[in-house]
Amino acid sequence: MIGASLLVLLHVLIPVYWLGGDLGAFYGSTFMVDPKRSVAERMMALKILNNIDMAPRTALIMAFPTGFTLVWQRGWVEIADAWVVAAWIVGLAWLALAWIVHLKHGPAGAAYKTIDLAIRYIVVFALWATAMLALSKEIELPLFIALKCLVLGTCVALGLLVRRQLVPLFGAIVQMRDHGPTPESDRVIAQVNGRARISVITIWVLVLTASFLGIATPV
Repeated sequence: MIGASLLVLLHVLIPVYWLGGDLGAFYGSTFMVDPKRSVAERMMALKILNNIDMAPRTALIMAFPTGFTLVWQRGWVEIADAWVVAAWIVGLAWLALAWIVHLKHGPAGAAYKTIDLAIRYIVVFALWATAMLALSKEIELPLFIALKCLVLGTCVALGLLVRRQLVPLFGAIVQMRDHGPTPESDRVIAQVNGRARISVITIWVLVLTASFLGIATPV
């Protein structure tokens, strides 16, 4: 009973840290794009933003093994015990990889980043495929689980979109750091931040939707 309660608590904390971390990063980005701030202040805001962002990244990854275990523990789907163990091994390995990507920069982390991206594309495909098969009655899954798969897959896909949207930011940041801010670098930073915010806010809505689906479960 205690173990089941702790599992539920851990799963409930995931949207808390996901949204809380995203809100912190969202607020920190306002300092990064503010041309009235000094370069040192803006670079510090970027560093803080980057570190805070690991909270939602960690929460996203941990949503899968905890959710998978809850499905098994509640008996919503027949799952062999070995698959639950495998889910935790894979989830924790992915989490370790994500932190390695965060800590290793430049060429040293390139291979890890490629593997992490590949995993995310696989996860998107697997979740969307599972949702579509369940919604079309090709496989048997409770409706709320099928919808959560669809929502979480979309969250991962939007996270990948945000990464692509942020690509022009890196050159502008290097320009600002090495040569000081220019109207062009400030324009690029503001534009990229504005586009990424739309994607991030959409992710917030989806996380809240997934949380509601988690509450609206069978008795």
